[in-house]
Amino acid sequence: MGINNIVIREIQPQDNKALEQVIRACFYEFKIPLEGTAYSDKETPRMYESYQNDNDVYFVIDANGAVLGGGGVKPLKDFESHVCEIQKMYFSPKIRGKGYGKALFETCLVSAKSLGYKQCYLESAPQLKAAIHIYESYGFKHLDAPLGNTGHYSCGVWMIKDL
Repeated sequence: MGINNIVIREIQPQDNKALEQVIRACFYEFKIPLEGTAYSDKETPRMYESYQNDNDVYFVIDANGAVLGGGGVKPLKDFESHVCEIQKMYFSPKIRGKGYGKALFETCLVSAKSLGYKQCYLESAPQLKAAIHIYESYGFKHLDAPLGNTGHYSCGVWMIKDL
């Protein structure tokens, strides 16, 4: 199936269900633990409602009206206010390897800077090798321990970058 008309846009209320399905499917596909990850977050089924503050934003990848991925920026929980977290970045296999993930990641970094953040933090799982490689290529550095209080004790990869 050819995918055209792909747009990166801010999340809408009607995107919640499709986005939740994309996020949850990735955990099974990559055999990532379901506890201590975004899989079990209260936010995952209600992503639109979770990103309606002045200091956060969530973007989806919309392909002809179908939500096939997303990623967002939020303040890092229980940490210094100038540090944000890029979070809940997941993509359907249908759009991987085509550059849309990078485009969305760049959109998040630009938004983080325009929201006034000085540093950007993220957590990932070691299974997501392609994603980690992309983060490294954008200048994210590995940390030895997590920052803040994300509740994602099963992640195991922590990275940070100055904006």
